[in-house]
Amino acid sequence: MTAHKTPNKLIYEKSPYLQQHAYNPVNWHAWNEETLKLAKAEEKPIFLSIGYSTCYWCHVMERECFEDEGIAKLLNDTFINIKVDREERPDIDRTYMSALQSLTGSGGWPMSIFITPELKPFYAATYIPPKAKYGRSGLEDIIAQISELWQSRRSEIYESADKVFQILDRKSYSYIDESRELSADVFGMLFKKADSLFDEENGGFGSGNKFPRPVALNFLLTYYYHTKDVRALDIVRYTLKKMRDGGIFDNLEYGFHRYSVDEKWRVPHFEKMLYDQAQISQLYFDAYLITKEKYYLVTAEQTLEYVSSRMTDSCGGFYSAEDAESAPDAGEPHIKEEGYFYLFEKYEIEELLSQPDAGIFCYAYGIFQKGNTIHDPHEVFGTRNVLYVCNDIFDTAKQFGISTEETEESLNRSLKILKEYRDTRTRPSLDRKILTSWNSHIISAFAKGYRVTGNRDYLMRAEKAADFLLKEMRGEDGSLYHRWIEGERKFDASLDDYAFFVKSLLDLYSAGFNPDFLRQAFVITDSAIKKFYDRKIGGFFDSDIRNPEIILKTKDSYDGAEPSGNSVMIENLLRISVLTGEKGYKEIAEKSLKQFYSQLEKSPFNSPYMVSDLYYLFNPPPEIVFTGNINNNDVKEMLDDVNKTFLPNLIIVHATTETGEALPVIKNIVKDFNNINFYICENYKCNLPVNDRKNLNLLLKQIKTLKASGENNDI
Repeated sequence: MTAHKTPNKLIYEKSPYLQQHAYNPVNWHAWNEETLKLAKAEEKPIFLSIGYSTCYWCHVMERECFEDEGIAKLLNDTFINIKVDREERPDIDRTYMSALQSLTGSGGWPMSIFITPELKPFYAATYIPPKAKYGRSGLEDIIAQISELWQSRRSEIYESADKVFQILDRKSYSYIDESRELSADVFGMLFKKADSLFDEENGGFGSGNKFPRPVALNFLLTYYYHTKDVRALDIVRYTLKKMRDGGIFDNLEYGFHRYSVDEKWRVPHFEKMLYDQAQISQLYFDAYLITKEKYYLVTAEQTLEYVSSRMTDSCGGFYSAEDAESAPDAGEPHIKEEGYFYLFEKYEIEELLSQPDAGIFCYAYGIFQKGNTIHDPHEVFGTRNVLYVCNDIFDTAKQFGISTEETEESLNRSLKILKEYRDTRTRPSLDRKILTSWNSHIISAFAKGYRVTGNRDYLMRAEKAADFLLKEMRGEDGSLYHRWIEGERKFDASLDDYAFFVKSLLDLYSAGFNPDFLRQAFVITDSAIKKFYDRKIGGFFDSDIRNPEIILKTKDSYDGAEPSGNSVMIENLLRISVLTGEKGYKEIAEKSLKQFYSQLEKSPFNSPYMVSDLYYLFNPPPEIVFTGNINNNDVKEMLDDVNKTFLPNLIIVHATTETGEALPVIKNIVKDFNNINFYICENYKCNLPVNDRKNLNLLLKQIKTLKASGENNDI
């Protein structure tokens, strides 16, 4: 369908998602004070459509509904139509996702919400076809029904909206049962639940669509560290292997697609999200630290290579996502297909590669004439093939009677040729939003990458991004902004932004030991407490409670594709309490855990990150304090030994006169800041210092029993 020639008001917005709808015949408005006043002035209900730029079904609904002149006229006559980018406004998205889930029992995008001028929802859906199909009501019918009700029975709509709001408002407030005691037993309960949901054949959890969900796998690695239950490690190792070998991993340019639409990790939804690359790369780094298997290290490095090459802005920040769809080279530029950029016909591969390389490649990567997309949800892939590891290098070598070295050389040649060919295709579009929250995730990933590999490029990228956020995403009063595009910063930051950024600054300090990052983490933490903390019953609100546009004040504890802001904020407080010795931070963390504890007991698999926080509360992590010149080779070697040891939540401090001022507790441990000494501390007690690698490594191996040692010194 030809694009509408006259733009609507979204033409003035910078969001790529809103720009995608700027030439719809729908009279779209952005969410702002002017638009909300307009709805009240015209006494019209609001049609609120929420999505994001790489959302497949958002694109489908736009083509089917919002580009249709007839449907557009119905929407324009009946509603004030507002389009929201959920990644720009997670506060609005979270509010109305609660309504959608309450009204329909499920969620998803595009989110189609019908609300009163007072912003209260009365009808909700996800994708709506233009006419009834797929067992769904058609948008034309829904508009007609709401229009009739609004004209003749408006009071019933308001009554229904008030009831929905009251239910949601009650759900958003939970109270502490003071008689209940926090218990680390939930840790074991969560492991049993994860074990019961584990897919023994394909890895991951459950059946059907497979999401990486790093928060669950991170929990299992932490559980393995504390219990040495090898079952937890096996679940993670097997899942990571299936993910890397599946079509969810881009074998040509690296990086992970968002999720697979089948149980085998074979056929992905092809968008690539920054937060996935960040969290998944850290998982693979941790798997490498535990197993020392290079397979995991290479995958982590390849993932960060993709981010460096495709998702990095010259300012130092990182883009949000790469789309799933792209235009076929010979087709209409505005007609796009999901996965087109990534899929291959068998004849293309055979034309590009010489024999026997073509045969070897097709065998190794499961390429067939009829295609290999075993589950094609949109019936567009046809005979095309996704690249996945069908037969490993050993089976392939045996099949063709050649050595594994020859097989590897052949496959590498082929991958290079196919990448060069694929690069001539029209690429999927990049969502160039720079978000504080997601950039914080990738800062933590590059910081971990530096600690594990010593690659200084990783540290440089992490520090440059952190400097960018500190300079460009902070207001004059020190508060954070959420989004930056082309020099424009906009939208107040949510709890996620504050929590994830503080975590990234703490992680970055532990990599490069720049004390300014530590100081900034403390300042931003105090600001977050002022803005979001519920001093009455604990926990943190997801958005500033003073914002009148957000009618529902939620406290999220669900650790889904990302951890919740509450989970990460609690972890930050526990880390800062150990660093500073100030118990007030720990008290806030404990009170917050008490608010969510009944949810953790009831559904621990919903909040694996927060369950790890609970264990953290009962078992504070080790703290390593070291002195000496950080450029000294002996110090570098000893730090390398520490960094190559898997110690979840490790706190490491370079004790200098400067950090001694920032962290007064350090002065109780260290008297000499010049000579090389490494102190390992647990539960506010430190062992006698060591100054050589041999004794340091002995202590690292014994770190879990140090608190029982008679040689510990009270801090």
